[in-house]
Amino acid sequence: MIISLLLIAAAYLLGSVSSAIIVCRLMGLPDPRTQGSNNPGATNVLRIGGKKPAAITLLGDSLKGLIPMLVGHAVGVGPAVLAGIGLAAFIGHLYPVFFGFRGGKGVATALGVQFGLYWPIGLCVAAIWLFVAKVLKISSLSGLISMALAPAIVWAFWPERVLIGMQLIITGLLIWRHRSNIRNLLTGKEERLVSKPE
Repeated sequence: MIISLLLIAAAYLLGSVSSAIIVCRLMGLPDPRTQGSNNPGATNVLRIGGKKPAAITLLGDSLKGLIPMLVGHAVGVGPAVLAGIGLAAFIGHLYPVFFGFRGGKGVATALGVQFGLYWPIGLCVAAIWLFVAKVLKISSLSGLISMALAPAIVWAFWPERVLIGMQLIITGLLIWRHRSNIRNLLTGKEERLVSKPE
């Protein structure tokens, strides 16, 4: 029990490390919370800094979800603890204790959790994201569609109630965090994927 609680707490703390803010500081870029969409995530870093810092941010945010899940597998925890670890890492990204609880919207960290849970799950969700992004070139819509389908993908590969429940919570929180994007999508004002010139 103590190990499980420590793993969940560590997952939240790791999730609270904002890749976007750190990358922007190290690369001399504006704080992503004050530029573009004001969201500390890879898409906004792409807008204000270009492809390289965005790629580093994406990797960092994904690893925050992936690493705690892999550690959980390595020490042999059960599905319930894995679900707790995944939720903690995701919530840490959304509400980071180190950055005034102002975090990102969670797509990359959620993908990391899914890859860490079982890599075919992450692969399927990522493929949907990439396909929608390629066709429509709208990051928020790609994330919303892929994460809306994620609970069914988890059910197909690992039909464990607690894991499906974890993904349903992640999906619900992600949709909530994207509520401004949803309003923009409905009014045709949502920005497309465009990077700052290198």
